[in-house]
Amino acid sequence: MPKHAIRKSKMRMFVTRLVLLNQSLRMPKFAVIDCGTNTFHLLIAEPNEGGGFTTIYRERRFVKLAEDGIQRIGDKAYQRAFNTLEAYAQKINEHQVVATRVSGTAALRTAENGPQFVAEVKDKIGLEIAIIPGKEEAQLIYEGVRQAIGPQEEPWMVMDIGGGSVEFILVDQTGVRWFESFPVGVAVLYKKLHQTEPISAVEIEQTQLFLKSKLVDLELALIRFPTNHLVGAAGTFDVVANILGKAKPTPHCDEVALDGFEQLYQRIITANREERYAMTEIPDD
Repeated sequence: MPKHAIRKSKMRMFVTRLVLLNQSLRMPKFAVIDCGTNTFHLLIAEPNEGGGFTTIYRERRFVKLAEDGIQRIGDKAYQRAFNTLEAYAQKINEHQVVATRVSGTAALRTAENGPQFVAEVKDKIGLEIAIIPGKEEAQLIYEGVRQAIGPQEEPWMVMDIGGGSVEFILVDQTGVRWFESFPVGVAVLYKKLHQTEPISAVEIEQTQLFLKSKLVDLELALIRFPTNHLVGAAGTFDVVANILGKAKPTPHCDEVALDGFEQLYQRIITANREERYAMTEIPDD
């Protein structure tokens, strides 16, 4: 064999070994799935050497577990949820994820057929759903938000609006000072209190009174740990940020200008269903 052919062959072997070495040195991929009351989220991420993470893949599907009420998952919602987790499992396999955590929150905590769903998913898809209590959910939300927004000088409150529950976490430089999960998610409020289109003045007042009665502990906590800085998590705040966001302090968060919020609130709350669907900046689901 000519010398140059031997050199080329050795070079190809060297490059192949280098590629395989680089692949073996790549950071492992991890996945988390959040089985919420309204939406199921999938995040596949790669940890960074200096801390933090890089998003590899992200997907959100509106499953609406509580469309027939939060006491039992309806047949259509049950099937949507199952199909979503099947698709997520396929994505996890495609990305060669080394570890996956699946968490179930308010709807799966409450629904009488929640344990049946968890068992069927484990048996047929191979994903094991951990049903987490509200306080653990709040703690996990805090850990994620802390990574997303970075260090803060002033005290802050995290609010995570879900379909079945809303979590509040009060934080200062020393860490979490208070947190709680309340069963006042958007699916609960809509099913219980929103019967007219647009929502009536009486229903708005009933909603405010209902929330005031349920959030007494939050009101007392804010007296003990006052703050003027709100950090919003989950889909409702994503929509607000898409409309009113003005900057990205970090790659994983947006800063929202509140001077336009009252106008946005009034436009939504005075609209009927058809008018809300016509608002192109707000997802139909």
